[in-house]
Amino acid sequence: MERRDFLKNSVFASGMALIPSFLKGMEFLTPDQLSGYRNVIIIQLSGGNDGLNTIIPIHNDIYHRLRPAIAKKKQETLAIDDTLAFNNHLQEIKQLYDQGDVSIINNVGYPNPNRSHFRSSDIWHTASGADQHLTDGWIGRYLDAHCEHPYQAIEVDKGLSLTLKGKKMNGIAVSDPTLLYHSTREPFFKNIIVNTDQEMLDENNQGYLYKTMLETYSSASYIYETSKIYQTTTQYPSTAFGKNLKCIADFIISGLTTRVYYSSLGGFDNHVNQVNSQDRLLEIYSQAIGALVKDLKKNSRFKDTLILTFSEFGRRVKQNASRGTDHGTANNVFVIGGGLKKPGIYNEPPNLSDLDISGDLKHSIDFRSIYATILNNWLNVNDAPILGKTFDSLGFV
Repeated sequence: MERRDFLKNSVFASGMALIPSFLKGMEFLTPDQLSGYRNVIIIQLSGGNDGLNTIIPIHNDIYHRLRPAIAKKKQETLAIDDTLAFNNHLQEIKQLYDQGDVSIINNVGYPNPNRSHFRSSDIWHTASGADQHLTDGWIGRYLDAHCEHPYQAIEVDKGLSLTLKGKKMNGIAVSDPTLLYHSTREPFFKNIIVNTDQEMLDENNQGYLYKTMLETYSSASYIYETSKIYQTTTQYPSTAFGKNLKCIADFIISGLTTRVYYSSLGGFDNHVNQVNSQDRLLEIYSQAIGALVKDLKKNSRFKDTLILTFSEFGRRVKQNASRGTDHGTANNVFVIGGGLKKPGIYNEPPNLSDLDISGDLKHSIDFRSIYATILNNWLNVNDAPILGKTFDSLGFV
């Protein structure tokens, strides 16, 4: 690996760094300017969430026959229609669904699916084909092509996912704006800022590191000062995921010019005794999303926000011998927002009588069509250069 590539992918570069276009003056939006300023929140349910026990084909005999120990009973669900139901630990999501704020996209995947967590996550993060190995993420390429400042994509976490890493620009990972700000005011950091001259910024390994530090210093001020504009009074769950979404709400409502936010909730790799573990995680997810949407609605920002929830793959239709499920393929995706054109069940539910040779669900929607729709119809940019080819747009926005 080149030294420069190592620096770019190091904890320093991905965890703290890469923000504005080099000590430019920071832009603040007034409340009047916020109207129509669209943003996207991307949430990964890491580990491979079981879609069939999330959106449940409650009256499907095959579902109950292949899952005798883990299939949800009718009283453990929240009815959607005559065929499908929510897991009953998704109460807040069901309420949003009833209000027309949720679109459920079924059978999402890609050709020749990979069942490795790491590889499949990379595929989703980079928008690559199963036979491609890319080193930059789809949001990173969006940053490279259309954004002036790396803080226009923020991951609320301690590290930066591949999704937000571009060739020229990375997003920034921050879980605490105050901590980020003060860490860049330490004597070591300030000494670099004061003593850096243009000659030190040439395109070499040292120059790259200096630029990274300068950009971090600058962006930390912007995020810290802007995020103080709004401190929510909405009650969020005390979970780590709830705190992450509270941070995102504060950023959005304060007026950060960020276009894309990213967060994740892990623990969905349920090979053993799945039901209780998944139910607990879905409840954590649902309660935090419910608080986030309440906050955004209260502050008139929900109409400008789109929330995409995905998992790197689904699970096998048939349960395993340990009352869990093994790695599968296609899955459902949630799109939540105040400007949906097609809320409800977007497309046909999984066909359990027509599985692939391994007993997995067949995909009917390529996940990159969802990305293309967000890029084209929501962020108003051309998706083809970012995704590497043209994908059909969908009609959810």
